[in-house]
Amino acid sequence: MKKFALIGAAGYIAPRHMKAIKATGNDLVAALDPSDSVGILDSHFPEADFFTEFERFDRHLDKMRRARHARSVDFISICSPNYLHDSHMRFALRSGMDAICEKPLVLNPWNIDGLLEIERDTGHSVNTILQLRLHPSIVALRERVLAGEHQTKHEVDLTYITSRGHWYLQSWKGDLKKSGGIATNIGVHFFDMLHYVFGKLQTSVVHLSSDLKASGYLEYEHARVRWFLSVDVDDVPEARRSAGQRTYRSITVDGEEIEFSDGFTDLHTRSYEEILAGRGFPLEANRTAVETVSAIRTATPRVADADAHPFARRALK
Repeated sequence: MKKFALIGAAGYIAPRHMKAIKATGNDLVAALDPSDSVGILDSHFPEADFFTEFERFDRHLDKMRRARHARSVDFISICSPNYLHDSHMRFALRSGMDAICEKPLVLNPWNIDGLLEIERDTGHSVNTILQLRLHPSIVALRERVLAGEHQTKHEVDLTYITSRGHWYLQSWKGDLKKSGGIATNIGVHFFDMLHYVFGKLQTSVVHLSSDLKASGYLEYEHARVRWFLSVDVDDVPEARRSAGQRTYRSITVDGEEIEFSDGFTDLHTRSYEEILAGRGFPLEANRTAVETVSAIRTATPRVADADAHPFARRALK
């Protein structure tokens, strides 16, 4: 049984990590979050030690490690705000532990280089959550693309709208320097999936970029992709919005819808299973996606053209 600590226990994604740790037969022994709204721990690991101050968390883990205590930690799972991931991975490695980090791994591609150096120095490693690579529908799509003749490129539309309330822009997620913006915060795992399925990225154009939505065009070895991401409920198609739905997720390849909604929340457990079996996704696996969102973040939007996503053209009217 492996012992885990978790940074960011009060966050949205933390319960999926708690569930994955428990489902794989392991134990969460310590958790950290500046917010004490962590009653969710009782549903998974009521005996976990909890800290609201990093310094006390650090001291506790170090004391357990030096004493070779039964509760000394093997892995730190990182669910903190995006801009803190780099620092928390460095802490884990330098403290003699492996790390499991949520997306986005880091905000800038050069941060990966620094982490690779620390991996070499410490002998410990970072494992990353690239859950869509494990989704059966995405795996099947990749196999189909790889088996194709590649005489023409696939035509892909990616649309992801996950509406958020007024709190969003007041939180760290609405701060570009902390979240990396819409493309990074809610889109990085989709951009990783596109690279994983369709090969090397060749072209990137941004048509729309704001606090609440972003859109553009990406061309890969085997696909032309129009993408649209939003946290604005008004972007949800009217029929779905009238039915009370606040989320819309769609990927079409050559006009065919790729269904991947089912099983989405169980992919963290699959990710942990792979990591514990020595088949996790390493730092370098994240580079293309991080480079993609970093370029999108700093790009100057162009006037929408024929390659623009239909939702972007509607938003720009």
